[in-house]
Amino acid sequence: MLKEFKNFILRGNVLDLAVGVIIGAAFTALVKSLVDNLINPLIGMFVQSTALAHLSVTVGKTKFTYGAFLNDVINFIITAFVIFILIKFINKLFSKKEETVEEQKNEELETLQEIRDLLKKQ
Repeated sequence: MLKEFKNFILRGNVLDLAVGVIIGAAFTALVKSLVDNLINPLIGMFVQSTALAHLSVTVGKTKFTYGAFLNDVINFIITAFVIFILIKFINKLFSKKEETVEEQKNEELETLQEIRDLLKKQ
């Protein structure tokens, strides 16, 4: 069982996933810092509050911190946009490679068809 676990852990997919999770956590911390330290003060200039996360409304005895929610929405939008750009870039890279492979296949196919036609004539 220990040997199977070792084989499972050392497979490429698990290692890729682990690297992805670690990089994702680091990226999330970077985006959070960007929002907290740069974007929130800019928004705070217009809202007349030093921190967006502290904006709240109290209804009765319940406190709704809508500023923290807005903070999380900004974090999400920035993260989603960067991932979108990254995926778009990766798709462009791989689509070019696939096009060249398809072109090579077409040339090979044409050559094979020519050979077939020549063999039929003989």
